[in-house]
Amino acid sequence: MFVATLKISRGLQEVFSTLAILFFLLELGEITGNSTITLIAGYEGIFVGLSAMYDVFELFLTQI
Repeated sequence: MFVATLKISRGLQEVFSTLAILFFLLELGEITGNSTITLIAGYEGIFVGLSAMYDVFELFLTQI
């Protein structure tokens, strides 16, 4: 999905690149059993959600 966003917008690039990092951190935390990595992945997930909401608000406000 990230490769498809390279032609669209920076906001979507940020969302999908951080989402890929999130999935990597979640899997790494599960494989190693390290709860610190899982905690970092949780904060990364919050960042992904906030950046996605920001991107949606930006798209909405530019339509007005």
